[in-house]
Amino acid sequence: MRLNLQTDFALRTLMHLAVNTDRRVTIADISETFGISKNHLMKVAQALGQEGIIATERGRTGGLSLARRASDIRVGDVVRRMEGNAALVECFPGGAGGCRISPACRLRGALADALEAFFASLDTYSIADLVGGNAPLHDMLAMGESA
Repeated sequence: MRLNLQTDFALRTLMHLAVNTDRRVTIADISETFGISKNHLMKVAQALGQEGIIATERGRTGGLSLARRASDIRVGDVVRRMEGNAALVECFPGGAGGCRISPACRLRGALADALEAFFASLDTYSIADLVGGNAPLHDMLAMGESA
């Protein structure tokens, strides 16, 4: 399974916020750190905000921050929310449908099991697990003293 860019950007944004819990982080900060378009990040931040995963504050002293502890944000949950319809094949819910062998095919069940295992594995990790004790990552993402 290949994650869409928004999911990738969402996970990197959350990791950045988890490293910098002492301050608000701007879209510009994240854009510069990862070399990602500000426009793409604004869409990601809006989606994460609507899901209640991050808090957003506008204005001169505004920015983004985690809405809850990094240890409470499960990677699998973020991926599910950002990916939306994870129809691997057309016979999955949300897929195009119309496969002629659907009534007799066992591929759907095998792929459904694999997808569930994928998410179950991701559910074992929190954002805190991704950044905790990772000094090289902290060195790359830490932004210093809060403003």
